[in-house]
Amino acid sequence: MDFLTCSLLCLLLTCLLLQAFNSIRNASKPSESKLPPGPRRLPIFGNLFDLGDKPHRSLAKLARIHGPVMSLKLGSLFTVVVSSEATAKEILQKQDITFSNRTVVDAVRATRHHEVGLTWIPVSPLWRTFRKVCNSHIFTTAKLDANVYLRREKIQQLIADVRTSCLKGEAISVGQAAFNTTINLLSNTIFSVDLVDPNSSVAQEFKRTVWGIMEEAGKPNLADYFPLLRKIDPQGTRRRMTVHFQKLLDLFGKLFDERSQSRKYQDSIASNDVLDTLLDIIEGGVEDLNRNHIVHLFLVLFAAGTDTTSSTLEWAMAEVLRNPQVLHKAKKELEQAIGKGNPIEECDINRLPYLQAIIKETFRLHPVVPLLLPRRAGSDADLYGFKVPEGSQVLVNVWAIGRDPSIWDNPTSFTPERFLGSEIDIKGRDFVLIPFGAGRRICPGLPLASRMLHLMLGSLINSFDWELEGGISPNEMNMEEKFGITLQMAEPLRAIPVLV
Repeated sequence: MDFLTCSLLCLLLTCLLLQAFNSIRNASKPSESKLPPGPRRLPIFGNLFDLGDKPHRSLAKLARIHGPVMSLKLGSLFTVVVSSEATAKEILQKQDITFSNRTVVDAVRATRHHEVGLTWIPVSPLWRTFRKVCNSHIFTTAKLDANVYLRREKIQQLIADVRTSCLKGEAISVGQAAFNTTINLLSNTIFSVDLVDPNSSVAQEFKRTVWGIMEEAGKPNLADYFPLLRKIDPQGTRRRMTVHFQKLLDLFGKLFDERSQSRKYQDSIASNDVLDTLLDIIEGGVEDLNRNHIVHLFLVLFAAGTDTTSSTLEWAMAEVLRNPQVLHKAKKELEQAIGKGNPIEECDINRLPYLQAIIKETFRLHPVVPLLLPRRAGSDADLYGFKVPEGSQVLVNVWAIGRDPSIWDNPTSFTPERFLGSEIDIKGRDFVLIPFGAGRRICPGLPLASRMLHLMLGSLINSFDWELEGGISPNEMNMEEKFGITLQMAEPLRAIPVLV
């Protein structure tokens, strides 16, 4: 065993012993009120080994034993998990101010992203400025309506690319195709350019980078549970995240600088895209923003927007192909409302209730963020008679709520019909279905994601028939998950398009 390895092991042992001492000292203090129940804890490690490789499932199983308000000790991190509609509403709405900030995972400390990244910074003047920019200049109804031609163009490109594969009899990777469409839509909205050629290796590399970000930020990390280990980054999580972050920050910084320079020339033509709008804000001193703020905002928009949208589309297509009766009903609705093979416009979505129900059912059964990004208790709080101590991490298990048998009949079956005639929506008002979160930290990209999902899924269903690659039958499909911050299919969905 070399000197470096021995040194690291000694440092780790020292940290664990200090943690054990602190745990014993804190355990001897009298409790002011009752803490939430939870599973038995091991010395030092607490409940770390209870998480498994799919924490959303492990925590849902434990909640069936210990209740919808449950506590765990993850190393030194006291964690409360809520797993019901009522408790989620309490955290995200009724006590939203107390639980408005995040527990910052060590991975996002890479490139100091946690200091300027919209997702992770606390509620503050900078956070309010970012939200104002998103809600007033990027995702407003007026802005989205003005860019409807961009989404139409990208959907047409998607269908054209799929048709090319169709004529060759080749299978497509559904998730990759959705990712390519989403990233180029975002890049045209923000930069007025396509960032990737859908048929190049660049698109696949970009997707791997984005998934790398989601995976590193979502997987258990000893540095989160034993803060004394942050300096040595024992699992290399922050080092790998730095590489992923820097790839995107360099790209967005280059685009920012090129546009900033071009605007200095009198004959430059305004693009009137998001980047131009943000440069106007910076140059006009309207908001206290700078280059660093903007490139990190782009990192958030692209990492979160592309992965969540493409993963949801892939899950939706997988469920539709696995349930032929659902596919038949969707095709029938589209044929009657739009006409077989005809393009779908955004104004058509309201006339397609079954398509909307498919998207909602996908969100229920496969929420792309199964554990909402962790909240942090800003002060001691009472939650249904249990104490949530200040500084506690709070997790909302959206996956468990979506499969709660007290809310849903046959909760594990894919049944879009349950949403027909229902007023339940995904906008954070109905806590039985909160794939984008709720309250002040609800995902600002919800309006764009909703439009894109309906357009992509409806277009793929209406323009083609589908066969699974390799001649496998629907009941043989692999529906296993792989866990990061987002939930992806463990085996990417590949299907062969057939002309209708």
